[in-house]
Amino acid sequence: MPDYRFTNDDFKVFDIDGLEPRMTELKKNIRPKLEKIGEHFSDYLTEITGDQHYAHVAQHARRTVNPPDDTWVSFSTNPRGYKMLPHFQIGLFGDHAFCMYGVIYETADKTAVADKWLDRIDQIQSMPDNYVFSMNHMKPEKAPLKKLSDDDLRAALVKLKNQKNAELLIGKSYLPSNSILDNDNVFLYELEAVLQELVRLY
Repeated sequence: MPDYRFTNDDFKVFDIDGLEPRMTELKKNIRPKLEKIGEHFSDYLTEITGDQHYAHVAQHARRTVNPPDDTWVSFSTNPRGYKMLPHFQIGLFGDHAFCMYGVIYETADKTAVADKWLDRIDQIQSMPDNYVFSMNHMKPEKAPLKKLSDDDLRAALVKLKNQKNAELLIGKSYLPSNSILDNDNVFLYELEAVLQELVRLY
């Protein structure tokens, strides 16, 4: 079994009906990979940012009825949690894997983050053409970053600054058929390259 990369069987876990059956397979097949990814990239992010990063593997502990539609490991500088801070995420939905950086609605000081990104808007605009963005971390839909006009990007950042429930995450996604997911070493190398790009927004 691969140590890090996600397989077709991992994506199919999200087709399983029922909270308990899906969580059983998620814990068995996907969570061990997320834990290893967490160990690897907490050290990597600590190295490239100069700040200690901690891995937080999704537990889905509050769910009592509905099974999760995705799962992930997040990285932040707080050992107790990640939602209150800008953070990196590596994970998967049923139809794609992702590596993202951004802020969600629980982030404590979104205003400061949005102001910083508005000042660095050229860095976002210069991200690679195959990068994507999401404005809701709980939904799988992601759109090509290159399709955002300058005005649209600025409007998204102003919304992030002014609206309590606004979110913005930027990164890269991978279909299950992507050859990057065929080999552990290739997958890790790819994620390292993406994080090196995203750390410009850190």
